[in-house]
Amino acid sequence: MSEAPVIRTERTSAASTQSGARSWLAGAVVIAALVAAPVVSLIAIAMRGSGDLWPHLIAYVFPQTVADTMILLAGVGVLVMTIGTGLAWLLTAYEFPGRRIFEWALLLPLAVPTYIVAFAYLDILHPVGPVQTALRGLLGISSPRGLWFPEVRSMAGCIFLLGIVLYPYVYISTRAMFLMQAGSILEVARTLGASRRRVFLQVALPLARPAIAVGTALALLEALNDIGASEFLGVQTMSVSIYATWVNRSNLPGAAQIALFMLLIIVSLILVERWARRNQRYVSMAQRSRRAAPRRLEGWRAGVAIVLASLPVLFGFLLPAIYLTDQAIRRIGFAGISPEIGREIVNTMTVAAIATTLALALGLVVAYAARLSRAPLAEASLRIASLGYAVPGTVLAIGLLAPLAALDNALATFLGYAGISSGLLLTGTSAALIYAYVARFLAISAGGIESGMAKLSPSLDHAARTLGETAGGVMRRVHLPLLRPALGAAALLVFVDCMKELPATLLLRPLNFETLSTHLYGEAARGTYEDGAIAALCIVLVGLIPVILLAKLSRRPALAYDARQPGARSAQMAQDILAAQAPHDIPQSSER
Repeated sequence: MSEAPVIRTERTSAASTQSGARSWLAGAVVIAALVAAPVVSLIAIAMRGSGDLWPHLIAYVFPQTVADTMILLAGVGVLVMTIGTGLAWLLTAYEFPGRRIFEWALLLPLAVPTYIVAFAYLDILHPVGPVQTALRGLLGISSPRGLWFPEVRSMAGCIFLLGIVLYPYVYISTRAMFLMQAGSILEVARTLGASRRRVFLQVALPLARPAIAVGTALALLEALNDIGASEFLGVQTMSVSIYATWVNRSNLPGAAQIALFMLLIIVSLILVERWARRNQRYVSMAQRSRRAAPRRLEGWRAGVAIVLASLPVLFGFLLPAIYLTDQAIRRIGFAGISPEIGREIVNTMTVAAIATTLALALGLVVAYAARLSRAPLAEASLRIASLGYAVPGTVLAIGLLAPLAALDNALATFLGYAGISSGLLLTGTSAALIYAYVARFLAISAGGIESGMAKLSPSLDHAARTLGETAGGVMRRVHLPLLRPALGAAALLVFVDCMKELPATLLLRPLNFETLSTHLYGEAARGTYEDGAIAALCIVLVGLIPVILLAKLSRRPALAYDARQPGARSAQMAQDILAAQAPHDIPQSSER
């Protein structure tokens, strides 16, 4: 008789768990559908085209744009892999003066969008700019054309400038992988007679290949998404062609067809990279492993290390920042600060903050649904919701235009029956822009939260459920306190990316709605670089704060909690229950 209540309680708990999982799964499916909607719409728009544009595209547009795009991606890929991987190994395997400063200083180029770097260097390296003027003065040359100097407005210049800004994507992921590698593995290789160079090439580098591939893929997606830098530097990429076909030629179906072709290239690149790693498996239990002791460098070797670590910071952040500061001070001294800049700062930060909040909330739903449910639909929803980052802003904007316009018309018709004139509630306001930001950067939020949840043992959930918590209660009182570092890192990354996003902002912003990025693009397009310096400096300064916070956050423990926070007691109770059962796994790394 005494066992019956227990059986009923267990059945009730199991039924409650299944009900909660279904609710979270339904939410994840809806979110995935919203992210996939622009791609489906893009196909529908492309099918409306007659195909008359393709002969012109094949004869005059594609040969140049496809060649420029492939050359740009190849060059940027090689550069970011070389710089990012080399710096990651330098700062994990060696000790030299200033190393702790460089650990976070090498992240600073993330605060400078690619189009701002191009904007700055076009003026810095101009024939009458400060660099060439100073060189002519030293050499006694009076004519601006009398000195040969590498042309920044070229493919090589575009590759270099994109590379020195985007290498942190590889540096961050690869450095984290190097730090996770067990010191015993590297030391065994050394005891077998392998040199440090051979240990790096044959042990550390192969084990870090997944991180290098992920970082490089992110950098290439950013390069492919770029409009401003490529257009300023005279490189005709496919993103520039999509923008020109839609805006300059007013041919939306043609732009959609080019966008689909571009999307096909992106998917092909991702599949090729995964196919190349199809027979490789990596296992790491480095949370409990001992890190390899870095080798101390002294004398000229330390000097070389400092120079190598300084150059990317110098070219990727310091020179553009110093130039923008100087030009902004001159502009303020000459004409003061325009009141438009204040409105643009408010517009930029408002839409970025709203999009970041929504991205975190939706990312939490899809990641938690995948944790609760074993159904393939949950995993598929998570992957579909993360596809937005692989879709360039120009492609996403074209795909969003048709469904949002149709929804606007439906709302206007519905409200019209009640005598209410609604206007364009979505495409006529910043709602469409926020939708684009959330759809594109939801991958960052969902991926960061999924990674944080992967570090939490399922036993934490089981222990909390035995204490009577529902699925939502487990999330609120156990997971959220433990996920604060992951949520903070994801929020900072999403906010910075929303603030810097140019292509989607250009195409989806409502009338008379300017952000800092669109203001800068307009000034650069008109050639009035000095007028855009203030907006560019504001973007860098606002973006600098989250990057510095991200650098500090990355050095904190992954499972920190504050006992003063609500729910921390439940989280600690679940940890205490788990502590006696936690296995002591043997650190291991292998590749098959």
